[in-house]
Amino acid sequence: MSNNIEIFEKYAKEYDSWYDENRFAYESEILAFKKFTPKNKRGLEIGVGTGRFAIPLGIKLGVEPATAMVEIARKRGIKVIKGVAENLPFEDSSFEFVLLAL
Repeated sequence: MSNNIEIFEKYAKEYDSWYDENRFAYESEILAFKKFTPKNKRGLEIGVGTGRFAIPLGIKLGVEPATAMVEIARKRGIKVIKGVAENLPFEDSSFEFVLLAL
């Protein structure tokens, strides 16, 4: 397992709870993303994590390499494909927009 993914495997729940503990920062980020995210369009979130951004932005599909994060996102109703940004399993022009929230 890559060291880049290992930390997200180990601390997925703590990562996710940070957004509850820092609600103002989280909600501010969501408001900013909403200004630039098209509504009612087919989107993909790369690095969907636990689905914290996909859900309020109406994104139903994500790609995520960390299994622990995938499990949380799927419980939230996000369809998640296990994978990485460098090797996406989609044809060109499959989506109207792509989100990569860092």
